[in-house]
This record gives sequence, C-alpha cells and structure tokens, in this order.
Amino acid sequence: MKKLSSLVGSFFLGLLLLGCGGENTGSKVEAPGAEKSTKSEVLETGAALLQDKSPLKKVNMYLDGFHFYGGQLAGQMEAHHYVTQLNEDVHQAIIFDGNDENAKLMGVEYIISERLFQKLPAEEKKLWHSHHHEVKSGTLIAPGIPEAAEHELMEKLVSTYGKTIHTWHTDRDLELPMGGPMLMMGFTKEGQLKPGLVAERDKRFNISTAEKKKNRADIPVPNIDPLANAWEKGEIRQFEITNKAPILHSPGH
Repeated sequence: MKKLSSLVGSFFLGLLLLGCGGENTGSKVEAPGAEKSTKSEVLETGAALLQDKSPLKKVNMYLDGFHFYGGQLAGQMEAHHYVTQLNEDVHQAIIFDGNDENAKLMGVEYIISERLFQKLPAEEKKLWHSHHHEVKSGTLIAPGIPEAAEHELMEKLVSTYGKTIHTWHTDRDLELPMGGPMLMMGFTKEGQLKPGLVAERDKRFNISTAEKKKNRADIPVPNIDPLANAWEKGEIRQFEITNKAPILHSPGH
C-alpha cells in the first residue's frame, strides 16, 4: 500500500510539473474586431461540448524555441510549438506567438528523423533546418517537464530536421495574417540569436538557458547533412506570390 501511495504521489507530481510552463507569454498583437456576442459564446460553448476534436487531443508536447525568416537573420522571434508525435520518425507542430488563450496561430512545423531526411530529394532538403544547435545551446526547451525527461527528449530531437512555415507575422506588428507565407529557419551557431530574446524568455519561464546548455554537453552532435540549412551557404529559399498555378508532381514523376 505504501508503494502504491508513492506511485500515485509521483504520478500527480508529474501532472503538476507537466502543467507548469504555460500562461506566461501573451500574444504580440491584438486582432481587430468586435467583442464576441452572446450568441457566438453560446455557439462556441455548445460546439466545445458536442464536437469531437481528435487531432487536437493528440497534441502531447510543448516546445519553446526561436525562429528567423529564411534569408533575414535579423527577423527573429520566439515560437511556441504544440506538438503531436505521429510515429517514431514524424512529428507535427502548431506554432503560436504565445502560450495563453489569446495566442495567435503563427504557422506549422514538420519534424522528421535523420533517417527520413536522408531520403528526401536534394532540392527539398534545402527547405529544412537542423535542430542540433537549438538542442545543444539550450535554446530549445520543453517547459514544465522534469530536467531528466527534457534531457531524454532533447537526445531524440538533436538529430532531427524541421520544415517551418509562418503565415501570421505578429513579430512585425501585423494585426492580421497579411502577406505571403514565409519559410523559417533555425539557428546553427553561437552569436546568431539575439541575447535579449533569450534573456526575456528565461525570465518568464524562470529557467537558465546557459545551465541547460551545460546539462546537454553530453548529448553527441550528429553529422549534419550539408544540404540542410541552405541559407548558410547563401542559397535562400522563400515563397513567391505569383498568378501562375503551381506545378505539383505525383510520386514517381
């Protein structure tokens, strides 16, 4: 009975830890528009009670890190990732500009294992960024989980690659998702990420990125595919708004 009590206590302690790390970062902008009407609130409440949201129920991980616009290193922002693990090789994330109820949906990120990345065509690889520096530098965090669990998670993420697209650029004070989508990149070296962004983030979460970096010193740095992080070599990839229909190729063509 004592052992069972201890296990239950540990379980609820884990839940408390997992519940930390949110509601401390507000959105960068306030969207224009009228206050919700009573009718809208009633409809919203009814939908919340009656409709199934299976895809959202599978969101089981929260990561906080930083992105920049591909080809524009000065355009940096914090990104809150709410992640679903589809299998051992593929994750997908919904990205917000904050972690409270008014956070704005900025974009998405697809995260794949090194094994799958190696199978991508050469030109496709140039759209992806590696996560090795984000992990090793301590700038990628999983708020609210124990240090040991976060370390184990980072051991897995260090060799992955991400493809990130932002559609609402709230860091540029855009109150609506205007303009074209932007391909985002991840930092690869010390000195690229603005120290002020990290310091402000650390204060909000009451953490030390420097300490996390020390704690992850034992995580091996993987071999990075030379075609990833193409911006480092001056090969900038971005979306272009055009009046021409896109050419989509079926597999094998």
